[in-house]
Amino acid sequence: MQEFSVPLSSQPFCFFFLFLLSCNLARDSQHIYPCSHLTSPTHSLSSLLSVSLSLFLSLAVSFILLCGTESEDKLAEMDDPKAPTFAVSGPKKEPRANKYVLLCAVMASTNSILLGYDIGVMSGAVIFIRENLKITYVQEQFLVGILNVCSLVGSLASGKTSDLIGRRYTIVLAASTFLIGALLMGFAPSYAFLMAGRVVAGVGVGYSLMIAPLYTAEIAPASVRGMLTSLPEFFIVAGILLGYICNYALAGLPEGLNWRIMLGLAAFPAIGLGSSIIFMPESPRWLVMKGRIEEAKRVLVKTSSDEGEAESRLQEITQAAQDDADLAASKGWTGQGVWREFLRPSPGLRRILITAIGINFFMQASGNDAVIYYTPEVFRAAGIHNKKKLFGINVIMGCSKAAFVMVSALFLDRFGRRPLLLLGSVGMAFSLAALGVGSKFLDHSSGSKPLWAIVVSIVAVCADVSFFSIGLGPITWVYSSEVFPLRLRAQGTALAISVNRLMSGAVSMSFLSISHRITFAGMFFVLCGVMVLGSLFFYFFLPETKGRTLEEIGALFEDKREGDDTKAKEMTRL
Repeated sequence: MQEFSVPLSSQPFCFFFLFLLSCNLARDSQHIYPCSHLTSPTHSLSSLLSVSLSLFLSLAVSFILLCGTESEDKLAEMDDPKAPTFAVSGPKKEPRANKYVLLCAVMASTNSILLGYDIGVMSGAVIFIRENLKITYVQEQFLVGILNVCSLVGSLASGKTSDLIGRRYTIVLAASTFLIGALLMGFAPSYAFLMAGRVVAGVGVGYSLMIAPLYTAEIAPASVRGMLTSLPEFFIVAGILLGYICNYALAGLPEGLNWRIMLGLAAFPAIGLGSSIIFMPESPRWLVMKGRIEEAKRVLVKTSSDEGEAESRLQEITQAAQDDADLAASKGWTGQGVWREFLRPSPGLRRILITAIGINFFMQASGNDAVIYYTPEVFRAAGIHNKKKLFGINVIMGCSKAAFVMVSALFLDRFGRRPLLLLGSVGMAFSLAALGVGSKFLDHSSGSKPLWAIVVSIVAVCADVSFFSIGLGPITWVYSSEVFPLRLRAQGTALAISVNRLMSGAVSMSFLSISHRITFAGMFFVLCGVMVLGSLFFYFFLPETKGRTLEEIGALFEDKREGDDTKAKEMTRL
């Protein structure tokens, strides 16, 4: 049977057609389900939301088509008889992804939808929780931030856990832990019970954030590793948008029931994710690390274009594992040797730690999670009090965020990590500055708020989260999972993501308190300054890793003397 495919040149027409079709369906649904019981502004907002969701649907379908056709185009280029050929000594042929790799990466990355859903749904659910349970804004901050703080525990434990039981079963553990937390939150009769559910769910989130990009990086070939490893951010954004939609859809339920259903619904994706492990192989690099070479070869054959490529990748992985084992033996590292090496790192490892921890620090110091959690509070201060409208703005922001994370995923392996990261961080700095200006005028306006300031604030929030989705959002997961050598990868990634979670919790639990002291405008100006510093850090400390295998990336962080010593050892061995 001939496989259906869409030429890359026709993608814009496919997108335009899908968008028009979706908008037409949205319009028809408005006729079928009239909103006569709603006021005019809310009805307009419903129309806007329908178009926004239609746009997101069109972008999602186009994204899937582009992913599929891009690999087909690469295959056609390699089979073209007119294409230039290279001698045996010339550049080696780049490995390409097959559909099995894409499927495994998608299933592993869907773990991240759990965090995204919690971020999105909590931004609206906390409004009803505050009214129903009569909690203060300090308790609200702790309720929001405790999940991120407790995810620190899961992130720290996930490195050792995944080295012991494997990457696959760590994915199951992440989904199972979050499932228990979701059920506790959904049936919570009190604030204390709700906090307990957030603690358990936070541990599951910590596991999922580490294991999804790590597993994907270890199973994907270098040519598409950037795109596939950025998929966790796509699913975080998809989860955020799903949470926003649930807020909007369930806001009209009775008080006390609405927020419980919002939080309890997270149990269903957790069950599906835990079940998907049946179709996923173990990481070939973990299998090699455990000495299970034949099993690793079978996985590589499935995830490579041919047996020759699988054999080549196996040799690279085996050699890297052997080098790591020789290094550990020469320095007497056993048991806790990984953490001893982190505490007394070589110059190359020190650069890796600065890079991985630095990018995770700035990802959360940018305040992106806090902006998403507290956007309804910001716009309530701006004079918008209708809950449906507040949740509607969230949905529009989620669509904008989702659209740009797709753009980043598609071009990450074409333009590289550094250009998109710098574009995103500089764009966030300008967006936060504009948001600060808009908020300052809104803070100092008595009576009616100026319309232009409200518009500037809404556009600036959408721009901020969009630039985050282009740069820091997806690229943090890519860098964190690919810069560490094999012997340190799981626990190194866990350490970097632990810093990520700690910062996320600190910002989420202090955002409202600081904003009440220095105003929302002052807070956004502070975050703007943080992103200026972040942009300078990325420019000077982060090298480009596009197109390199995981085994080759370590050389980027070595200084010249270390590289010369390595070459001398290889010559001696020969």
